[in-house]
Amino acid sequence: MDLKTLTYLVVGASFSLYVGIALWTRAVTTKDFYVAGGDIHPVLNGMATAADWMSAASFISMAGMIAFMGYGGSVFLMGWTGGFVLLALFVAPYLRKYGKFTVPEFIGDRYYSNAARAVAVICLIICSVTYVIGQMKGVGVAFSRFLEVDYDTGLYVGMVIVFLYAVLGGMKSITYTQIAQYCVLILAYTIPAIFISLQLTGNPVPQLGLGGTIIGSDVYLLDRLDQVVTELGFKQYTTDVRISTLNMFAFTLSLMLGTAGLPHVIVRFFTVRRVKDARSSAGWALVFIAILYTTAPAVAGMARLNLIETMEPQRGQYLAIDKRPQWFRNWEKTGLLAFDDKDGDGRIRYNASNTDNELITVDNDIMVLANPEIARLPNWVIALVAAGGLAAALSTAAGLLLAIASAISHDLLKGMLRPRISERQELLASRIAMSFAVLGAGYLGLHPPGFAAGTVALAFGLAASSIFPVLIMGIFTQRVTREGAIVGMVAGIGVTLFYVFQHKGIMFIPGTAFLGTTPTNWFLGIEPNAFGAVGALVNFVVAFGVSKFTAAPPQAVAQLVHSIRAPDHSTLTQNALVAAPSGQPL
Repeated sequence: MDLKTLTYLVVGASFSLYVGIALWTRAVTTKDFYVAGGDIHPVLNGMATAADWMSAASFISMAGMIAFMGYGGSVFLMGWTGGFVLLALFVAPYLRKYGKFTVPEFIGDRYYSNAARAVAVICLIICSVTYVIGQMKGVGVAFSRFLEVDYDTGLYVGMVIVFLYAVLGGMKSITYTQIAQYCVLILAYTIPAIFISLQLTGNPVPQLGLGGTIIGSDVYLLDRLDQVVTELGFKQYTTDVRISTLNMFAFTLSLMLGTAGLPHVIVRFFTVRRVKDARSSAGWALVFIAILYTTAPAVAGMARLNLIETMEPQRGQYLAIDKRPQWFRNWEKTGLLAFDDKDGDGRIRYNASNTDNELITVDNDIMVLANPEIARLPNWVIALVAAGGLAAALSTAAGLLLAIASAISHDLLKGMLRPRISERQELLASRIAMSFAVLGAGYLGLHPPGFAAGTVALAFGLAASSIFPVLIMGIFTQRVTREGAIVGMVAGIGVTLFYVFQHKGIMFIPGTAFLGTTPTNWFLGIEPNAFGAVGALVNFVVAFGVSKFTAAPPQAVAQLVHSIRAPDHSTLTQNALVAAPSGQPL
């Protein structure tokens, strides 16, 4: 069976599964829509959380980034994984004990202000919209190649699928759909990695194959990769830092803090019954995430080696244009892989020189998807990878859209503008809000500012600078006031957005085509996507500074803070929530 037909069958079967689950688990109450009824098993919730977490950036783009950055790309692995640990230890259990539906609702109660809640909603929407653009980009990339449709058509199909299982079913259907999507994406990621590891090193475990020797020689795979990239003029793969050590530290910290501040991930811990279950869910999610995240460096290194050796079949002899392989021609059709024979010698010269580099475009997002084709794996494996990439993008997109819809319908409409509306009216408003969110995400996906991981990294920086600090201060200190929280959020996200737009950059990658400005005019050499760590520091400093000069919070807030950190499950929590003057205007 040809690849196109097989891909349609595999992807179509997966889409039918998602829609079927959505219809089976359709939400009928607001609790079903927002938190899946609150009774999801911790293991299942861990799997759904992993799917929600491992977006197109993780599946499609992360390994591609590592492939071109080498050691510097480890910021994504360290930041995202470390941030999830931070979330599990310091945020999720406490918000689960708080017991409401959304992050802005907690901020409104803790900081006794509708204004604080409204600012939190605005920050949430900015972060989530930025994040969802990356998912839409991933959907378009996967469709454009494997279903042989244009990028725009791929996006439209993805929007329809998300609409069917997210808008109709809410969190309940999203949860069970994400469980199925995790199974699809993890098989799609690991099976090709096992095949390619066997081809190159003879080891079926990719994590071990990356550190092993190449078949038929005593040369280690990473040593071989270092050799070929340096011969082409690129920096050594295993030691090249990302611009600078300070920038790597800031980038890693920004991703960590952003992870612990992303509402669409936090809300997953509201779907279990108890605080104990929330902690257990986080542990299981880390296990499920680790399967992909420990495989990604192997996928990246092997993909880069395969790409280079395709461009240069024999040392010193570059690929003849008329002999370029079929996978190369396939990806040329998408516009994501292109070359220009500048010197007219009929060969594609791939090296680090700007004047001689005739392979002028290699979109980072194609590396994982193209890797099975480069390695000449069976068509069913390639089709499975396409289904996995789409599952990763759609699962996270659904979670993000639900977070946006919940903020609009529950926090703005029900919580502030029309508190007397019925549950049925709120559920209808949630579905309408999500419908508009789907349309908005699709529009922004048609005009993405960069590749998936770059855009997603920016979303993490915005979450780190705005939402994470107020959550941590709200949980662990009683002194921060509503004025401090509001001004801190505005200052944190404001300085981060200003820095990003001032430099008009999404990501800089030495040695490849890049979007944005050069590092010469960056603050301390910190790139825009890493500036969220600085924005978070600004948020903390401003919040504490303003709180020092404003009236202390009421006693009910002190009771609320104590109750969510108390080790028991007494009635103190509910009493504090009732006593807290939620919604009191600033």
